[in-house]
Amino acid sequence: MSALEGVLLVLAGSFAGFVNSIAGGGSLVTVPLLIFMGLPSAEANGSNRIALFIQNIFAVAGYRSKGIYVFPFAIWAAIPAVIGAIIGSKLAADISDQLFNRILAIVMILVVCVTIFRPKITKTTRRLLTKSKILISILVFFFLGIYGGFIQVGIGFLIIASLTAVHGFDMANTNSIKVFVILCYTLAAVIVFYLEGKIRWEYGLTLAIGNSVGGWVGSRWSVGRSDHLIRMILLIMVVSLAFKLWFFN
Repeated sequence: MSALEGVLLVLAGSFAGFVNSIAGGGSLVTVPLLIFMGLPSAEANGSNRIALFIQNIFAVAGYRSKGIYVFPFAIWAAIPAVIGAIIGSKLAADISDQLFNRILAIVMILVVCVTIFRPKITKTTRRLLTKSKILISILVFFFLGIYGGFIQVGIGFLIIASLTAVHGFDMANTNSIKVFVILCYTLAAVIVFYLEGKIRWEYGLTLAIGNSVGGWVGSRWSVGRSDHLIRMILLIMVVSLAFKLWFFN
């Protein structure tokens, strides 16, 4: 890896980490960049997980430093996601990327309709954490884990949509849960990719430097910002993702 590639990875990682911590879609930048640098798709996917794992350590710490955390619910959501991610990572080589990305482009538009235009979010979360809603989330996060383990790109949008639709969390609490869940299941995905020999550590760790800085800044920046502003950022990212997935497979 050249010095120029290292600088590009840090810059791209900083942007991706910031975007990931407040909405999602940062891997849309980093995975193609790794492929452009000559890594096979599977290695780009696996190496990107190193950066995501380290980034989310900083993102979780950033939210906690602002007093934003939702436990034990975040753990209840993370456990099924980890199980799903193990399955998704192992299935990654057997699924057509092109077909899956086309389907994902349509899903992203549906997600943005739910997330951007849903009724006003209730600011308190306790009365929305009923047993029935938690059971729904456990099932949902199992399938989100499968997708996240498979390809990761856009998972933040789906997690945000599920949390706001089922539980009515505001965006700060939603994002704090999101980064914790992704942190947990990404560790499982890293182990699977490592066992398959699909990680280039020098690329993943360099990218992680930028992702970590962006994740820390983004997590702290988003706390106290209006839901409207963060949702507009989400809208821009999700439309961009859907456009690329549909037209540039």
